[in-house]
Amino acid sequence: MSDWPEWWEWELDGSNPHLRERMAERRFNETDLRDMMGRGSALKPDYEPDRWVLETTFENAPWEVVLEPDEGRARLVVVTAYEVY
Repeated sequence: MSDWPEWWEWELDGSNPHLRERMAERRFNETDLRDMMGRGSALKPDYEPDRWVLETTFENAPWEVVLEPDEGRARLVVVTAYEVY
């Protein structure tokens, strides 16, 4: 994607408990997540208002990462990440 939004450069916040549970369950860690973010190929609006879905890959499979920009804290909150089947 050529025109990433301004919030794309904000500090990544992966501290929410839901994400932490999914990371363990889906066997990826923060380093993997940052790699997925770096390989993102497209960004689309999520069905939830103010959330976005990043299309990416992990271990040669398509994945999506759900993001929620937090303008008040200037942080990019990672809601969850999952493999696309």
